[in-house]
Amino acid sequence: MAYTKALKNVSIPILLLATVVLTSVLVSAQTSQLEGVIKARSGVQITLETADATEVIVLLTENTNIGQDVGVLRSKRMPNTSLIPGLPIRVEGAYGDGKQFVAKTIRFKGSDLQQAKAIQAGVAETKKQTSQNQAELEKQNAELKAQNEALKAHQEAIEKNKAAIAANSARFGQLDDWYIIDELIIYFGNGKTNVDPKYVPQLTALAEKAKGVKGHRIEIKGFASSTGSAAANQKLSNQRAQNVKNILLQDGHVPVTSILAPGAMGESRQIGEANTPQGEAENRRVRIRILQNKALAGT
Repeated sequence: MAYTKALKNVSIPILLLATVVLTSVLVSAQTSQLEGVIKARSGVQITLETADATEVIVLLTENTNIGQDVGVLRSKRMPNTSLIPGLPIRVEGAYGDGKQFVAKTIRFKGSDLQQAKAIQAGVAETKKQTSQNQAELEKQNAELKAQNEALKAHQEAIEKNKAAIAANSARFGQLDDWYIIDELIIYFGNGKTNVDPKYVPQLTALAEKAKGVKGHRIEIKGFASSTGSAAANQKLSNQRAQNVKNILLQDGHVPVTSILAPGAMGESRQIGEANTPQGEAENRRVRIRILQNKALAGT
């Protein structure tokens, strides 16, 4: 009887001790602690990267205790908005369904939070600059596209005008004769291609007169003296004729379809005596004529 009583008195403390140990083992089996850096966050889900580069999804709940360390054993409550990418944290909790780690407590250092905020500010500024650069690039691409389209339209208009001029020139080449309604001669200095401003009023007057001529066309032919090489003189005569044409288009407002393709005659058809100052001056010229085809004059 005494032995049994003594055994009973010993068994109760051992049983209590075993219960405490078993409970501690079960709690330890259910509760874990993770340490790592917040890699990303989406709502209540945090992607935590641990020291071994493993990514764990940490789930926040309304009961998650979030705090910043202020001492060895003390912390102050912080809002969940403090949990930003780049922040090193310690998480205590347990794995739930779907292999998510449900956070019970989260702790971090104030210095780590300040550094993470500085990093995020730099990232935000970089994203802003990148966005501005992208917007500027898109704007430049749009402008370039518009310029290309305008250039294409301009080239098409030029080709259309060239075709019209060629058609007009071909038609005049096929006709036997035409009336010369008026004629203007413009002279140039040696080696010069720019039109002397004194001729501009005469050109505009000629253009105005042409408007009153039914079925008219304007013929432009450039000439050069024999001074210099034939190739250089051919180029000079062409530039002179082109410059006269530009004045008729811009100042005289003559439609491009009313102008025959300018002719570059070079050294041909010299009218002045060669090797004399007077003769060479007479040869450096552009001849502009208002033409009217006889067939069109009577319509």
